[in-house]
Parts: sequence; structure tokens; C-alpha cells
Amino acid sequence: MTVFRFGYVAMSKHVKNSSPSQTMTYTNFEQHKDREAAIRRLEKIANTNIENCIRLLKHNQAFDISLFRLSSRLIPLANHEELADWNYLKHTKESLRELGNYARDKNMRIGFHPDHFVVLNSLKQDIVKNSVQVLKLHYDLLKAMGINTMHRCVLHVGGSYGNKMEALERFIDNWGRISTRIQQTIILENDDKTYNVEDVLYLCEKLSVPLVFDLHHHLANHEQPDWMIYWERIIDTWKNSPLPVKVHLSSPKSDKEFRSHADYVDGDFFIDFAKKVNGSVPQVDCMIEAKQKDEALFKLIRDLKERKEVEMVDQSSIRLL
Repeated sequence: MTVFRFGYVAMSKHVKNSSPSQTMTYTNFEQHKDREAAIRRLEKIANTNIENCIRLLKHNQAFDISLFRLSSRLIPLANHEELADWNYLKHTKESLRELGNYARDKNMRIGFHPDHFVVLNSLKQDIVKNSVQVLKLHYDLLKAMGINTMHRCVLHVGGSYGNKMEALERFIDNWGRISTRIQQTIILENDDKTYNVEDVLYLCEKLSVPLVFDLHHHLANHEQPDWMIYWERIIDTWKNSPLPVKVHLSSPKSDKEFRSHADYVDGDFFIDFAKKVNGSVPQVDCMIEAKQKDEALFKLIRDLKERKEVEMVDQSSIRLL
């Protein structure tokens, strides 16, 4: 039987004053008369963000939560062109290594989901160049943590720019210009408006990249409503990965705002998914994308505990009987 392991995204509703995304705008940075003092301030913010991540991982450990998405905003202004001389890794290496050591020692799967402006199939080469720089930042952070970088960054394909097939081929063309080490960090996700599961499978199978299946997105954007016809192909994209199959789990906010994430995940919604894939792989890692973060995970677990067909593996993992 398949073990379903749950995790959540970046922030906690239970751990107070633990934001991993505190920041400083470049406008604020410029207002400092002493540039070196401003840089020291950036480094303090960055280290506080990382230390808060460590606090969150310790919170997760207490509840057997071993799947967690790190904030992509750990290091404010890390890629800003006016701060190209700032060696942010030099001044955050100790806290980054502590974060990585804790995750590795506790067998936690951590990774990133870079922001929507990371677009590898853009018509504008400066956007593609900036996107690659952002991906390199994530790679460098993972390396500094001592974490295996393979398949740790979830990306959407990008825009269609009026011709989806041309945009898919442009993604492949631009992919060939990216270093292998950056390529190996990437896994691709189907989105809720443009690139459906079939589109993303086309890329994943061509480029040997795992596909992160988002069921909510599929319900909002599909050619074939029955997603199970793709499941074996989705599994197959993970065959060369050191990590288990990963999916994104969320419920629609409402019929009117179907694409938006709800505060919580509907238990019936999950059980229907789990029954369909049960036994197909040893483990599925389910990243909960809900407004209530870890509380959404806890609420889902409370719901699942009451069901006769569910067996608890630990506090945040289940299997079906």
C-alpha cells in the first residue's frame, strides 16, 4: 500500500514571529547613507529568515512533518543588479548549513517553488537570463545547505504568447542553453490556465524531468477530465529521481473562485485521489497548498483519523486499509 506523506508551504499559523520572508526593498536600502551598514542589515534579515526556517523545521519534527517548502525570499535583494558585489553566501553560510544539516539529519524533504516571474519560455531573452539567475540562486542556496540539489525546484512552464506549441518548443530550446546542474534542480508542474497535464508531460518526457501533478489545477485546466489516464506516465517521469513522487494538494475556494486555494483541504477530495493511486507507488509526498498552512495539514489529519479506511503511519503520514 502507498504511504501518503503531508507537508505545507513556507509559513506556520502556529509558530509565532517565524516569518522566513522578511525583506528590505532596494528603495529602503538606498535610503541608508552607509552602504556597508545597509548590507549588514540585509545579512541580519537573511540570517533571521534562515533561523526562522530552522524553527519551523523543529516545529515540523515535533509533528512528524517531513515535507516542507522553503521560502524563495530567504535572502532579500540577493540577485539585485546593484548588489552584484555582495557575497551573501559568505555571511549566511553557517545558518544555511545548520538548516541543511537539520533537514538531512531528520530525513526531511525540503525544496523551493521559485516565483511566477521565473519564465524559461519567454520571448524576451533578458527575462530568460534573469530567470536562470534566479534558478542559480536557488541552486547555490541548496549547495550551501549541503542538500542534494536534484529535483528541488518546482516550476510552471510559463506563458503561451499566442501560440502554445511554439512556446513549448521555445522552452525546449532555452532548456538546452541552461547548465546541466541547473536543469537537474527542476521539476515541472501543470498549471490552472495554460499548460495542462498533457502539455507538461510532453516536456517532461522529452527532457527527462519529473512532473509534479496538481489535481486542483487539472480540474481547472484539462483536455481529458479523467486524470488517471495520465497517472502511469506521471509516475514514469520520476523513475530516475532520488525522491518519491510529489503532488500538490489543494481544494477550490468556491465554485465562483475555483482557481483560488481554499483555507483548508477537503478530506473527501483527498480520499478520492488517494484511493485512485493507492498501490501504484510506495510513497506519494503531498504538498498542501492552503491558506491556513500547517493548520490546514493538522485539520486534514484530524479528519482522516476519523475514517475507517485510514491507518496513521505517524502524526503526518497515512495509508489506506
